[in-house]
Amino acid sequence: MRAEPQSFDRVLSSMCTEPHPAAREAAETFLATNPGDPATYPAIADLEADVVDRLGEITSLADPHGFVASGGTEANIQAVRAARDRSDSRDPNVVAPETVHFSVRKAADVLGVELRTTPVDADYRAEPAAIDAATDADTALIVGVAGSTEYGRVDPIPALGEVATDTGAMLHVDAAWGGFVLPFTDYEWDFAVEAVDTLTIDPHKLGQAAIPAGGLLAREKATVDALAVETPYLESTTQATLTGTRSGAGVASAAAALDALWPEGYRETYERQQALAEWLAGEFEDLGFDVVEPSLPLVAADLDASLFDSLREEGWRVSRTRAGELRIVCMPHVTREMLESFLADVRALQPRAAPAADD
Repeated sequence: MRAEPQSFDRVLSSMCTEPHPAAREAAETFLATNPGDPATYPAIADLEADVVDRLGEITSLADPHGFVASGGTEANIQAVRAARDRSDSRDPNVVAPETVHFSVRKAADVLGVELRTTPVDADYRAEPAAIDAATDADTALIVGVAGSTEYGRVDPIPALGEVATDTGAMLHVDAAWGGFVLPFTDYEWDFAVEAVDTLTIDPHKLGQAAIPAGGLLAREKATVDALAVETPYLESTTQATLTGTRSGAGVASAAAALDALWPEGYRETYERQQALAEWLAGEFEDLGFDVVEPSLPLVAADLDASLFDSLREEGWRVSRTRAGELRIVCMPHVTREMLESFLADVRALQPRAAPAADD
């Protein structure tokens, strides 16, 4: 029997979404090409260079270096790897807030570097003083998050940049999710902050490209060169990506999505989804739940575990933060009607989700 993918009509927890129609078509067209062998597949190699340039435009970098990765995990691993390999320390470490994405923990484990995580402030953002206190002469990299996975928060990147400069460390910004909405906000998060060396941004999230399509950008060519390994049996002599063979689907899909949506389409999406998140936060508050106010289109609310489980049983794809709050990501496929249906279930299930204990 042929399996069918599930509908997105009850998916509220994912940071990925349905691809734009043009992105879907491009992915199918370039499915069998391999950007990992650019001399053999020059058309997709040219598209990848174009995508890197366009991502540089989004992130305020006029001469970007980098590549289309399989996603934020690969990009973050490669950022840590580049910092490790460019460091003079024999025992390099990485310092990041405790809200850093789990891919950075993977990177530290795989690459054999120490990861030091620090507490965040009351608004779930990195605390520069704590980051500073955790650094030393062996710190190769400081990581800031621009659109955190749990709360959608943006760390104070300029302040982290000052710490990185004083320490002599590189600065990496993980904007895998937030990178396609942050250009329409007042946050300082990208290469306009002079201390930023590398940045992760994923077209297959809010960029509305097909999976897999991540992105790693670097200010200096030497950073990408530090990742290169020789590929003697290919026509191209080196390769900087973590993966070897890569389908051109993600590259072409990202190019098509950027052509269709940058900048005004992304601006409209951000404004619509941010307004939706703020409306949802207000609805939760009216129902008596504690809410983490959304700074980007992500809402966290303190629903009890039994209500959460009941919503899952009703088919809603929702998730929790580490602290246990319900977490809803207002991706482009999430609509007002969808959330009204969800809230109707919340209201219907709330009284019977957690029966009172006997005195």
